[in-house]
Amino acid sequence: MSERYEIRVAGSGGQGVILAAVIIGQAAALMEEGLNSVQTQAYGPEARGGASKSEVIIARGEIDYPKATRPNLQAILTQKACDEYAHDAAAGGIVILDDFFVHSDPDVDAEIFRLPIVKTARDVLGREIVTNMVTLGTIARVLETEGLLHPESIRKTILASVPKGSEDLNSKAFDEGYKLMKEKK
Repeated sequence: MSERYEIRVAGSGGQGVILAAVIIGQAAALMEEGLNSVQTQAYGPEARGGASKSEVIIARGEIDYPKATRPNLQAILTQKACDEYAHDAAAGGIVILDDFFVHSDPDVDAEIFRLPIVKTARDVLGREIVTNMVTLGTIARVLETEGLLHPESIRKTILASVPKGSEDLNSKAFDEGYKLMKEKK
């Protein structure tokens, strides 16, 4: 891992992109991971439907700037977010796109993965509200292959963060996302 690894989750308000990034940051900060992390977020004035992004910086040392400038990994859930944010992907980075809401790929020097994130939440799990947990599963697979985070650290943080009674659904959503990405990478 270089000195810092930048992650951005982007979509629209109501898709849970902020919670997803918070969970990544908390998982990275767990004692067994031994990493530092900082999370930032930005969203439009609309409660639902407006543009939303959240970023996490992970580092083994001190983090001197809390915002992503060239994200190594982006998970993007809407075309508007793709148009607005994908262009600054790190050279050689990874961009995960939802194949339902994102219709055109960005022109970036990064590896692009088109995955049925929303379709999986809606059709496999029966609840679009867990789109962010499916997204976290895809991110967990990438972070595992990069040698940054263990998927179980993210799962543990999910289970501590979601409402009581929804742990099983959220855990299944995470697993489905992980499988989507594992089939690709």
